[in-house]
Amino acid sequence: MEFAVIQTGGKQYTVTKGDMVTIEKLSGIHKKGDAVVFDKVLLWDNGKDTTIGTPYIPNATVKATITDIGRGPKITVVHYKQKSRYFKKNTHRQPFFKVKIDSLS
Repeated sequence: MEFAVIQTGGKQYTVTKGDMVTIEKLSGIHKKGDAVVFDKVLLWDNGKDTTIGTPYIPNATVKATITDIGRGPKITVVHYKQKSRYFKKNTHRQPFFKVKIDSLS
């Protein structure tokens, strides 16, 4: 079974062909159906040989298609200091891209 470890958005993901992966939002303007290429491949395994990058593997790419763009669930962020009447409450929704891995090369 062929798989690769890619880096995007400061995180690392293990991917195989056909996987659906939720990643951090990519910079730039993207929409559903766009093709994206991940060139920061840290590890690639084809079942027989394993290639480890230092830190990345040259000429290795993972091609994917954006299937969904959205925002995660709302979280509450509270800052509080006792005895000083300091209380702040904010909320945050993290944007994400859901991508389908098309090919590893």
